[in-house]
Amino acid sequence: MSEHQRGIRAAQTGMVVNAALAGVKLVAGLVGNTYALVADAVESGADVLASLLVWGGLALAAQPADEDHPYGHGKAEALAAAAVSIMLLAAAAGIAVEAVREIRTPHTVPAPWTLAVLVAVMAVKWTLSRRVHAVGSEVGSTAVKADAQHHLSDAITSAAAFVGISLALVGSRLWGGGGWAAADDWAALLASAVIAFNGVSMLRAATHDLMDRMPGTDVVGPIRTTALNVPGVAAIEKLHVRKAGTAYRVTVHVQADGAMSLEEAHSLGGRVKHAICAGSPRVNYVLVHMEPYHGARRP
Repeated sequence: MSEHQRGIRAAQTGMVVNAALAGVKLVAGLVGNTYALVADAVESGADVLASLLVWGGLALAAQPADEDHPYGHGKAEALAAAAVSIMLLAAAAGIAVEAVREIRTPHTVPAPWTLAVLVAVMAVKWTLSRRVHAVGSEVGSTAVKADAQHHLSDAITSAAAFVGISLALVGSRLWGGGGWAAADDWAALLASAVIAFNGVSMLRAATHDLMDRMPGTDVVGPIRTTALNVPGVAAIEKLHVRKAGTAYRVTVHVQADGAMSLEEAHSLGGRVKHAICAGSPRVNYVLVHMEPYHGARRP
């Protein structure tokens, strides 16, 4: 199974799970009289759309290059990640506005059985988030990791709702009065801040991919070392790496003996390209620019 297919499978699994959880939480929130659980249902509903976006983005990014897109369609994956991140921010804003409205509106204490629903939801979403994030890290997909972050934010809202409902129930029983009923709404407001933070973090990562930011030394370092270890390579003048979808595109300026023939230089460039692709499987394109080396010869 290819990297894009693994990412799509993770998005499809998340979509099915989120659809089921959204229905359960919405009914439980309305019947159990807790807005925090309703807000949680809204978050799961947004997760369904987010998974659809990731699915579509990965499917488009997997399309091969063509005349109109000679560099491929890899940016679709980063665009999907950015869209998911913006959805997180929109969901956070919506939850915050509604939570404030509920805090200002007197209502009854949530039903105790809603806590059991939240425990089950937290377990499912935490497990799903970890598995989807593992897939995203393995295939190098920003969109899949953004989807995992969406699942994690759902688990966070569920945890906040659990704390809020627990405070509402305990406070109302020990001290009485209706003032404790809004505890779960305050929990929803706090959860919205956490969701917004996650949304901003994932949006920054997606923006870096869209702006062709150089990856870290964990990616660039091995590529440089591999190129330098090719016999005949004297030095590496420039090395540029950018992410396109789940893969990397490399441009490297290789310095070698200026006395070698054009055919020999071309052959050396081919060996450098082959070595980089073999040493870094996620590199799917290498452009080698050969230059004469004027420094001291390497031993």
